[in-house]
Amino acid sequence: MIVRKKTRQVKVGNVTIGGDAPVRIQSMTTSHTRDVDATVAQIEQLTEAGCELARVACPTEEDAKALGKIKARIRIPLIADIHFNAKFALIALDEGVDKIRLNPGNIGSRERTVQIVEKAKRLKVPIRIGVNGGSLEKELMEKYGPTPEALVASALGHIRILEELDFHDTIVSLKASDVPTMIRSYRLASEKFDYPLHLGVTEAGTLQRGSLYNAIGIGSLLNDGIGDTIRVSLTAESVEEIKVGKMILEALGLRKGVRVISCPSCGRAEVDVFKLAEEVENRAMKLKEPLTISVLGCVVNGPGEAHESDFGITGGKDKGMIYIDGKQHRVVDEAKLVDELFEEIKLRRPNAV
Repeated sequence: MIVRKKTRQVKVGNVTIGGDAPVRIQSMTTSHTRDVDATVAQIEQLTEAGCELARVACPTEEDAKALGKIKARIRIPLIADIHFNAKFALIALDEGVDKIRLNPGNIGSRERTVQIVEKAKRLKVPIRIGVNGGSLEKELMEKYGPTPEALVASALGHIRILEELDFHDTIVSLKASDVPTMIRSYRLASEKFDYPLHLGVTEAGTLQRGSLYNAIGIGSLLNDGIGDTIRVSLTAESVEEIKVGKMILEALGLRKGVRVISCPSCGRAEVDVFKLAEEVENRAMKLKEPLTISVLGCVVNGPGEAHESDFGITGGKDKGMIYIDGKQHRVVDEAKLVDELFEEIKLRRPNAV
């Protein structure tokens, strides 16, 4: 059983991060934020997939001024991603965002930092300090090199600025594209402070590679009890980040969800197991209750593997078997196997559909 490190709790809109709250899943939109309709549509897709917080980029004033319109039309907390420009941060706060991501040490003069922090404090809007291995301060790179010590030193410098202003609604991330560096950075950070940690492997890559890198990096830390919210950064559609994030949490037993057990296929299979499993996986991701579904390619492993499943299917020549609660239920035509499986789920677990 994973024993999570106790961190202080921070409220982001109606979502609690840290302490004994569940590990939260978040993602970032790829649309221009100023395109309100496109951004809202993306956030709605993310929400349907299980996203709990959505972050949007604000590289221009027009983007920042669109935040209020977006927030009014979405169901989950909205986070503004701010780099360097203090004016955009102040606009974002006026627009009613639920959190801002910025580094107080590079937002400009101390006067500007004070303005942002005081307004965030008054509005009860938390700040995420986002340290990135690719953009460390020059003096830290010269002193430490691109190491976990440099990432943590950078985070501590930004934290100190906020603490001097009596601001403590802080979340911290220390992302690196090198997985071992990322893991060591978060482990070191968890020894230095008790602010909630946002986990992620930055610039992890395409869907397959990025999923593996994030699973190893995020999964290793979560297994250590470290981490309060995650973003699986992928060079892919944002919804894929949510799917992978949910799977990581489910694999570690940190969240109950729909688990699809499927065999790797072999020469015994008389159906296209790859196609069958992918179709079941895609449809199962939309279910709203925890379930275990097995997808097996032959009668050798089918009965045994299906024994632990709520529902299951086993392929055969032109026919397939549907299992319910580990027991054979009925034979159906192969072409209707997946449709009939989900009809059984709808009949027996109507709240899941």
